[in-house]
Amino acid sequence: MKTKSKTSNVASPFCGGIFDWDRALLRFDELNAKAEDPNLWNRPAEAQKLMRERTQIETAVTSTRKLERELDDAITLAELADEEGDEGTVDEARALIADLYKRAKQIELESLLSGEADPNDCYLEIHAGQGGTEAQDWAEIMARMYTRWAERKGYKVQYLEESAGEGAGLKSVTFLISGLNAYGWLKTESGVHRLVRISPFDSNARRHTSFSSVWVYPVVDDTIEIEIDEKDCRIDTYRSSGAGGQHVNKTDSAVRITHNPTNIVVQCQNERSQHQNRAKCWEMLRSRLYELELEKQEAKLAQQEAAKTENGWGHQIRSYVLQPYQMVKDLRTEVETSDTQGVLNGDLDMFMAASLAARIKTGGDVLNP
Repeated sequence: MKTKSKTSNVASPFCGGIFDWDRALLRFDELNAKAEDPNLWNRPAEAQKLMRERTQIETAVTSTRKLERELDDAITLAELADEEGDEGTVDEARALIADLYKRAKQIELESLLSGEADPNDCYLEIHAGQGGTEAQDWAEIMARMYTRWAERKGYKVQYLEESAGEGAGLKSVTFLISGLNAYGWLKTESGVHRLVRISPFDSNARRHTSFSSVWVYPVVDDTIEIEIDEKDCRIDTYRSSGAGGQHVNKTDSAVRITHNPTNIVVQCQNERSQHQNRAKCWEMLRSRLYELELEKQEAKLAQQEAAKTENGWGHQIRSYVLQPYQMVKDLRTEVETSDTQGVLNGDLDMFMAASLAARIKTGGDVLNP
């Protein structure tokens, strides 16, 4: 398997978590000029990449300029109100400035999405760990949590594979999350997630600990070449299975591909034909192999830090404790909250932002294999 990036050598204005304003304006002008080329759309892959980068920079520039205008207006309002002794209007201006501060922090967070694959759509897999029904129920709760997070962002969620648990929950689920920076936000969610609660399946109401793992990898577009030797792969077909309903198309068209050198397995059952499921599996495999190369690059840079880290029980990255107290804590960044229901309903940005900042700080976001 060979990986090669075809991205241009133009430096990104999103560098090291800092938005370079002057470089962004120059790059935006350059992209606008290229977009006017009538022959651009004869090269769809190049056009798609160009327009995606243009949208990313335009969004950042527009947001920043709007923030500056509104801040100037709020300061002017506060100064006039202060001169006239209008305390009510002064308080109103203070509230406006506080809201602008929150929005500025959000723009700052978005500037952390500086990796090569960060703007891409992504695949998200969830697998129940050991623990039978408990772990399978936890996997289903997590699937709902990430779905709701994606909906808050305005992203599209498409289920590709779903294996129902024995009696309740899910053994595994894979879905495609589509939207600008989907991979950039979700990439730090990969790992083991631990749940502690009073089991709804235990007649004695005892406390149980459950584990489920998450794997996130980017959709690879035509700007990145992934060469796969089909002789290294085993292709199996099988009947679709799952809980039924809107997420599963029950046919005999499900496809599973195993990449023997890496033991990576991908599967899809949601498309209408075996041919479509097979094509989606090859796309997913290319993405998984690309993510593997990203991990190798990060491992080289983070080797010293990793040597200092205690993997601990279950290698969990985050604990969700519902009993005997309410707490969700990220074990990598120490960020925590007692709003467990908010988190389970998709309020995950605080954890993602802290993890992104930590990756930038340690130099772990070199995504150019």
